[in-house]
Amino acid sequence: MTSITSKLPSKKQRSQEILRFLKRLYPDATCSLNYQTTLQLLVATILSAQCTDERVNQVTPALFAKFPDASAFAAANRAELETLIRSTGFYRNKAKNIQGACQKIVEEFNGQVPQQMEQLLTLPGVARKTANVVLAHGFGINQGVTVDTHVKRLSNRLGLTKNQDPIKIEQDLMKLLPQADWENFSIRIIYHGRAVCKARNPQCHICELAHLCPSRTKPL
Repeated sequence: MTSITSKLPSKKQRSQEILRFLKRLYPDATCSLNYQTTLQLLVATILSAQCTDERVNQVTPALFAKFPDASAFAAANRAELETLIRSTGFYRNKAKNIQGACQKIVEEFNGQVPQQMEQLLTLPGVARKTANVVLAHGFGINQGVTVDTHVKRLSNRLGLTKNQDPIKIEQDLMKLLPQADWENFSIRIIYHGRAVCKARNPQCHICELAHLCPSRTKPL
């Protein structure tokens, strides 16, 4: 590890190079969740916790047809809501949070998803990860870096952070990357984590970031 790290460019330089490679590797990368409104994006992102986007996308068509807006979710029968989202896991807590968030949106934000981080964080079930997704993809606002399990794993493997806490990881990445690319980086790192730098079996032998990675097993 020490010998590899000593031969690498600085962390700041590597972060820029990693971003450049990711943009080339995944030029069309975007949020994998299917949605038509910002509220649907919020609900889908809450559902995606501890669940794959693919599974969420199987659940949301019927869910959004039944509950088309915040008022409908706020007035929903909780048992019916739980049944519709059951396959996403942790469905009782997710149903509680979705309904609670929508009730607050109706009561305090005129039925519209708020566009400020501080306001989003007051909604049940919404932490910085969810808020960053909603701001970036719902409103085009890059206010932070979305840190999911892929971003956490790859950022550590790539030596861009030594932290395990998502908030500290986000702070580290925000210092290294241009604000305009915060969400670009996150989305593309997620794609790379799914396709190449997998949790149990990273494909270092085919990874185009290997020359920038202190954790690589691929000989150069």
